[in-house]
Amino acid sequence: MSIIQQRLDQLGIVLPKAAAPVAAYVPVVVTGDVAHVSGQLPFVAGQLVTGRLGEGVSLEQGTAAARACGLMILAQLEAALGSLERVERIVKLGAFVSSAADFTDQPKVANGASELMAEVFGEAGKHARSAVGVPVLPLGAAVEVDAIVALKS
Repeated sequence: MSIIQQRLDQLGIVLPKAAAPVAAYVPVVVTGDVAHVSGQLPFVAGQLVTGRLGEGVSLEQGTAAARACGLMILAQLEAALGSLERVERIVKLGAFVSSAADFTDQPKVANGASELMAEVFGEAGKHARSAVGVPVLPLGAAVEVDAIVALKS
């Protein structure tokens, strides 16, 4: 069993099945020693988390949704790479938060995905990040997160 799989087991994390794309793109593109993961939407208990932060979606729900996006990023990486052991470092996450005009806690929402990466990869999971409020996301999702990942040679 791999070190990362052992860590996932210790954390009680079971990765979801990698979701199929909802439009004309691929979930992961690997070029050289970098993987670019397309934006992933939050599925919790098989249901897409929808709505807007500050309008019916709480900070706690948004943070859980961002974590769910992070889990799907890991699932997509595992599906594309064959093993999460190929991950050298999470370089950057981009978090998009469907937000009411007066909602300003996008960084707190994004922590759901960021903290997951640090839990799974330790120091190699700490990354640069953007957290941006937007008026609407695909399928009405509350959060979308994409990633840039350095791979072991």
